[in-house]
Amino acid sequence: MANKRMGRQTVKLTRPPSVVSYACIGSKQEGKGPLAGYFDELCPDSFFGKTTWEQGEAAMQERVLSRALHKGGLQREDLDYLFAGDLLNQCIGSSFGLRDFQIPFFGIYGACSTMGEGLALAALLIDGGFAQLVGAQTSSHFCTAERQYRMPVPYGSQRSPTAQWTATAAGCCILGSQGDGPYLTHVTCGKIVDLGITDSSNMGAAMAPAAYDTLSALFQESSTTPNDYDLILTGDLGALGSRIVREQFAKDGVKLGDRYTDCGLLLYDREKQDMHAGGSGCGCSAAVLNGYVLRGMQEGRWRKVLFAPTGALLSPTSSFQGQSIPGICHAVVFSTTKEVR
Repeated sequence: MANKRMGRQTVKLTRPPSVVSYACIGSKQEGKGPLAGYFDELCPDSFFGKTTWEQGEAAMQERVLSRALHKGGLQREDLDYLFAGDLLNQCIGSSFGLRDFQIPFFGIYGACSTMGEGLALAALLIDGGFAQLVGAQTSSHFCTAERQYRMPVPYGSQRSPTAQWTATAAGCCILGSQGDGPYLTHVTCGKIVDLGITDSSNMGAAMAPAAYDTLSALFQESSTTPNDYDLILTGDLGALGSRIVREQFAKDGVKLGDRYTDCGLLLYDREKQDMHAGGSGCGCSAAVLNGYVLRGMQEGRWRKVLFAPTGALLSPTSSFQGQSIPGICHAVVFSTTKEVR
């Protein structure tokens, strides 16, 4: 156990699990964005054939797992465990969407960092010898998130320039003890970071300190620098939050360079689509990873990717009571080889 821990937050996996299969689905706005070609399914109906938006989000969870299983030639019985979460109260998108699969289930909540949290826990289970195949997935839906956290969409409320567009999307990644890669080689568990931001329309500023904290810990504890990675992805900080992360590292004398970007800046075309500061929501980083990134690694575009999704740990209750917005960021490293430092 001692030789796996590289520091207080970072673990080097001695038996790195492989990506066995992955899938992502989206809706109308995602189909208009620059990554449309990387989706397994794009549904123009935001209800996904159901009668409410919340039921539609549950349908996304069901569909994305079914697609990932099919692409991997797997049956539901092959999965030892499944980690899933979403933004809805009590994670009903996950539990209602996945209840019929009868897979041993862990419901998790990391807000928009849920994809990273699920991957980290799945990888630790496999590396520890407790499982052979584990799924990790998450979703978000623009209309369900607006109804829960801000104003219902029919109200037509004005959005702040710092606001981000919650993706209507879902992503699923199945990890296994065997496979041809990419491999998940490192896990860095984030800490809760709260610098007092209270504006729920400025999630990027609220989450950026957590991204900086987790990335700093990973670099220090793994003895790496940004130059050791072909791609560094946070999510979903958008235009403002990602700029704050760059500025914080610049103060330390560290240049993230062109290798750094944010999932919230990749999913949509901010010039052609009215997304203000960019994309957000659990489904944003999940879709970018389980389409654009993992396919790119398999095609040889990148060899080593640092994926660090971020989450805002607020609720409507905490916001109504004037509480600030705590942030969290969980990071995982993907590599095309099992050779790790």
